[in-house]
Amino acid sequence: MSTVIFEKKEHIACLTLNRPEKLNVLGPDMPGELKRCTEAIKNDSQIRCVIIKGAGDHFMAGGDIDHFKALVDAYAKEGESALPDDMFDVLHAAILNIQTMNKPVIASVHGAVAGFGLSLMLACDLVVASENSVFSVAYCKIGTTPDGGMSYFLPRAVGQKKAMELALTGKRFSALEAEQWGLVNQVVANDVLEEKTLGLANLLCAGPADVLARTKHLFNQSYDVSLPDRLQQEADQFYQSMLKADFTEGVTSFCEKRPAKFNA
Repeated sequence: MSTVIFEKKEHIACLTLNRPEKLNVLGPDMPGELKRCTEAIKNDSQIRCVIIKGAGDHFMAGGDIDHFKALVDAYAKEGESALPDDMFDVLHAAILNIQTMNKPVIASVHGAVAGFGLSLMLACDLVVASENSVFSVAYCKIGTTPDGGMSYFLPRAVGQKKAMELALTGKRFSALEAEQWGLVNQVVANDVLEEKTLGLANLLCAGPADVLARTKHLFNQSYDVSLPDRLQQEADQFYQSMLKADFTEGVTSFCEKRPAKFNA
């Protein structure tokens, strides 16, 4: 059974984390499947929006503790050679695929969202959370430092001091707190999570795909450039937009007081 289910319907791709009997924790196979699926989506020009969700009652409760215990036992007998040397390369390639693909990615979360599950959520561009979601950075609870970009994404979402608090204590927090602190975009009732997520995906699919892709790139690179460089990049991107049919359609539809029909 695949630990990541990849479905495509029209212009929307959906990745479902599929270990519901274990709260969708990572395990040994999921990193590779996440990498393969995100690469396929990244290279599919027909896909305009992506949804990542969890099967069953939870999004993802982090890493597989049983798998970690097996590694601990093997390390005790064999030393460092027992530890996998490519685990993070594969896992982090999936995170980079999500960040760099030219289409918006929505995390649709419910239940437990902890450890790498929280990192994965934060790597996505937008988050719709069920009101029953419970979050935790969690890594310190099992004696390890964060992975999956947690130390990159979390301070940018909530600020340095709050990020430190959440990471150093591993405290749990609610969906409403996550929304208040800027970790999620909207909190919805449990029974409408799928409907609200799909509605947002359809809204994004109806937008100018090329513009959304370049906007995503600008925002994701905003901490790596000076203001003068960013102003020049914005000017370059705006000019490129003006050369596209979607700009003509956007301006014309606004003047004609009708909904825009973007095609790019």
